[in-house]
Amino acid sequence: TIRVAFKRPAWWVLVFGWSLAVCAGIVNAVSFQAFDLFVSHGTGATTSIGLGIEGVSSGRHGWEQPAKALELVLSFFIGAFACGLLIDKTQVHFGGKALYGAALVGNSALLVLSVVIFELMGDELLSGCLAAAACGLQNAMCTSHFGAVIRTTHVTGTITDMGSTMGRMSMIFLRKRCQQSRLNVLESAEIGVDARKLLVLGPMWASFLSGTIIGAFLFKHLQVYAMLVPATLTLLFGMTYACFRNTMKSKLKRIEQKRLKHQIGDLSVSLNRTRSLLDDVHRTSRKAGRRSSMELQIEFGQMLEAMHKVEDEIEQMYGESGEDDDSESTDEDDEAESQPTGESRAQPVRPSVSEARRC
Repeated sequence: TIRVAFKRPAWWVLVFGWSLAVCAGIVNAVSFQAFDLFVSHGTGATTSIGLGIEGVSSGRHGWEQPAKALELVLSFFIGAFACGLLIDKTQVHFGGKALYGAALVGNSALLVLSVVIFELMGDELLSGCLAAAACGLQNAMCTSHFGAVIRTTHVTGTITDMGSTMGRMSMIFLRKRCQQSRLNVLESAEIGVDARKLLVLGPMWASFLSGTIIGAFLFKHLQVYAMLVPATLTLLFGMTYACFRNTMKSKLKRIEQKRLKHQIGDLSVSLNRTRSLLDDVHRTSRKAGRRSSMELQIEFGQMLEAMHKVEDEIEQMYGESGEDDDSESTDEDDEAESQPTGESRAQPVRPSVSEARRC
C-alpha cells in the first residue's frame, strides 16, 4: 500500500526544528574545541565505553576512560529524561500543556552553567556533561512529527533516511526507464511522498552543518564564550514562548485549521473526479476498462484513507484545545469551544476501502 503516514510538517515546526539544529551544531563544535568532547550524540561515547573496557582488561589504562564516556552518555540520558517530564508528547504541539518554555530555558541554563564551570574550575568533563545534558533535553523536545523522525542534535538518522529515500525514488524511475509518463498512480504517489520527506530532512542536515561552521568561527574569536550564542537563542525562544503562549496558541490553531480545510477541499475534488472516472469506465467497455478500473479503485481507496487521517488530526486538535480551555481559558473561550459548527455536528460515516472499491 501507499505510504500515507508522512506529511510535511507545518512551516513553523520546520523553522523551529532547523533553528534548534543550528544551535546543536554550534554546541557540538564549541564543545569539541573547548572540552575535547563531542556532546550532541551518544554513539561515540558508547563506543568509547566498549574500547575503554577492553583497554582496562588489557592493562593499558584504568577505569577513567570508560567512566568518562559513561558520564557523557548518562548526562545525555538525564537531559532527555528531564524533557520527558516537561513535555509528554513526541510531536511538536505549541499552545498545549507541554512546558516548551521551561525546556528551552533549562537548555539555555545548562549551556551557561557549562561555561561558568569551565571558567571557574577548568573541569572539561563536567562542562561537557552539562552540554550533553542540554543536547539530550533539546533532542527529546521534538522527536517526531507527522510520521517523520526529527533529530535536531545529530544527523546520522537524517542522512540514513535521505539515502534510503533517494534510493527508493531512483529504483522506481529505473524500473520505468527514467520516463515519468510511465509511472502509475501508486508510483507517482510514492515519489510525491518521498520528495516531501526530502524537503524536511535535507534542510535539517544543512542546518546542523551550518551550525558547526558557525561554531568553529565563533570559537576562533570568543573561545568557550561562543557557547553563550546558542544559549541566548534558546533562552529567547523559551521566553518568547512563555510570554506569548496564548497568542501563539490562537494564531497557530487558525493556521492549522486553514491548512486542514485546504487539504480536505483538495481531497473532496479528487474523490469526486475519481468517482466520475469510475462511472465512465463502467459505462464504456468491461474488458477494456477492467484494468483501469482496478487502478482507479485503489486510488480512490487510498484517498479515503488520507481523508480519514486528516479527519483524525482535526478531531485531535479540537480535543486538545478543549482540554486546554478547561484548565486555563476564559469562560468565553469555553463557550466557543463547546458550541460546534454545523459541519462538526454532522459526523460523516467513513466508508472503508473495500466499500469504496465496490462502488
